[in-house]
Amino acid sequence: MNVLHVDSARGWRGGQSQVLLTARGQARRGHQVLLACQRGGALEERAGAAGLDVHGLRFQGDLSPLAVAALAGLVRRARPQVIQAHDPHALSCAVLATRLGPRPPLVATRRVDFALRRRWSRWKYGRAARVVAVSEAVRGVLLQDGLPEPILRLVYEGVPDRAPAAGGQDALRALGVPKGAPVVGNVAALAEHKDQATLLRAARLVIERRPEARVVIVGEGPLRAPLEALHRELGLGAACVFAGFRTDVEALLGAFDVFCLSSHMEGLGTSLLDAMAFARPVVATRAGGIPEAVEDGVSGRLVPPRDPEALAAGLLEVLEDPQRGAALGAGGRRRFLERFTDERMVEATLRVYEEIA
Repeated sequence: MNVLHVDSARGWRGGQSQVLLTARGQARRGHQVLLACQRGGALEERAGAAGLDVHGLRFQGDLSPLAVAALAGLVRRARPQVIQAHDPHALSCAVLATRLGPRPPLVATRRVDFALRRRWSRWKYGRAARVVAVSEAVRGVLLQDGLPEPILRLVYEGVPDRAPAAGGQDALRALGVPKGAPVVGNVAALAEHKDQATLLRAARLVIERRPEARVVIVGEGPLRAPLEALHRELGLGAACVFAGFRTDVEALLGAFDVFCLSSHMEGLGTSLLDAMAFARPVVATRAGGIPEAVEDGVSGRLVPPRDPEALAAGLLEVLEDPQRGAALGAGGRRRFLERFTDERMVEATLRVYEEIA
């Protein structure tokens, strides 16, 4: 099958790892795969290094005439049987580009559980032959927003089955975490829906009972300054570290004693899946698609969103009972192998193509 993947983001994010894993997995199975992505962006660099056929375009938001024209030209030359658009701006460009020439069927991927508030958003997703939701929670939001059920398909996100990268303990030492300190780790964009503010408030409660514990927040985003201000207001000091954007996330994840996802909205969460793959015990919120991955008491602990006291209690339960944490980590890994590997994601995506190509 001849497939064109389209992604418009410049910086690296969890969704782009899914784009790369999907494209590479399809190429390994013998399909002809092309990738159109932001010129000069992280995905272009990584996909090129992986040996994929990459085309850099100048995406500039929803209405990007240069990108639309370039994508239309690529579609005319390559004649893909399917186009998969992996983010809203990419879908806009793909919808418009296919009005200028050949019209292969579109598959749109939706990774967030935000409502489609604008009429334009509902219209463009409705132009897709299939809309892939990465969780039942996302699928439910799309149904509420009026997308027809026959075009919706559930394909869970997936990550590779591998061991954590080496060097996690050394990375923690470099961040100022003392040797032997129990570490709660969070890997997510510093954005409102990821709700690290609740994690910081829970951290203060954890530190009051376990002063040797440390919280490491990995990621960048628009809320870094307000979160750092809250950190100072709460008096967390060296007990909580903002690690920023890191290229050694796999090493750090493997070194966390507990992985925490504090989101109040979440499509699914690839960092959560990575933690489960590494058998890290998880404490997370009952937000969006998270309960589809984490079964409370079996593959992790779930608490209500925006509840610092409940989050702190869940974290302390795991920190104070290492055997309990190990059991939850083992349960999370079993759940990952059953449902959330990248191989399962690739095969499920190909089945969606086969329906329409």
